Amino acid sequence: MSVLVLILAMSAACCLGFGFVLQQQAAAHAPLGDFLSPRLLLDLIRVPGWLGGIGLMVCGMALGAVALGEGEISLVEPLLATHLVFALALSRRRTRQPLGRQGWAGLLLLAGGVAAFIVAGRPEGGAAVGGSFRQWLIIGVMLGLALLFAGCAKRSRRSAAPALLAVAAGLLYGVQDALTRVSGQRFTEAGWGGLFTAWQPYGIVLLGVSGLLLVQSAFEAAPLRMSLPALTAAQPLAGIVCGVGFLGDRLRMDAGALAWETAGLAGIVVGVVLLGMHPAMPCGSAGGTRENSGVGAAQQVRVSGGWSRTSPRP
Repeated sequence: MSVLVLILAMSAACCLGFGFVLQQQAAAHAPLGDFLSPRLLLDLIRVPGWLGGIGLMVCGMALGAVALGEGEISLVEPLLATHLVFALALSRRRTRQPLGRQGWAGLLLLAGGVAAFIVAGRPEGGAAVGGSFRQWLIIGVMLGLALLFAGCAKRSRRSAAPALLAVAAGLLYGVQDALTRVSGQRFTEAGWGGLFTAWQPYGIVLLGVSGLLLVQSAFEAAPLRMSLPALTAAQPLAGIVCGVGFLGDRLRMDAGALAWETAGLAGIVVGVVLLGMHPAMPCGSAGGTRENSGVGAAQQVRVSGGWSRTSPRP
């Protein structure tokens, strides 16, 4: 594993983790009527804290794009999943919550899972495989699943919606990472002209905006611990599927390696859930915990560049 890829991926994870915390703290005060509406982004863009979080996320995505250009997506994606550790570090600094058994167990499982998957799988890059049909099939499945989860979120109880939206956004971000790598390869081969005559850069923008709306709606609806674990788990899994499925990434496939790779991915998912549900994670708005059920949710109004809550809804 290249030291440069490791530094770039961990720097990207740091920016993403800090950025998600700042975004959720702003989105938690947004009007509930903006749920899954483009108005949500138009309202949030006026909030300085949210813009700071978006700036960090953009930096993280840029660093991640460089890492994807230097290394395999099956290697970079598990490293990016550690952004939850940085999100927990910032949240813990604010809440003064100790890590406790849950925090340490989550850290060990996440770190151990990433290490086990990379060491056992030994991801290596290769030429794209399967042609355009295979590529579109895998992308179509990912997008279809994302639409399914988003549709279920819109029709479900508010307590379940954040996790469903986060999974949908994670799938979109995983595909976006795959297209980012393809765009990087195209730029290397054909320069700017070749890059902007291809469809992938425009797909990256569309997926980014769609994923951003889903994530902010999830952040708006419930505390960070209800959405970030699902987002963090879904993105690397989708990215690895794309990497192995049509980008030509190669993993060791003997029985022992597959067992360790499976155990590593399972450790990543369980560690992400434990860290995401840690009490140090933000509980929602600064004024207290927002109700996660549809009953008794707070009605909100804009006040001087932010939002404040008024009387409960009947």
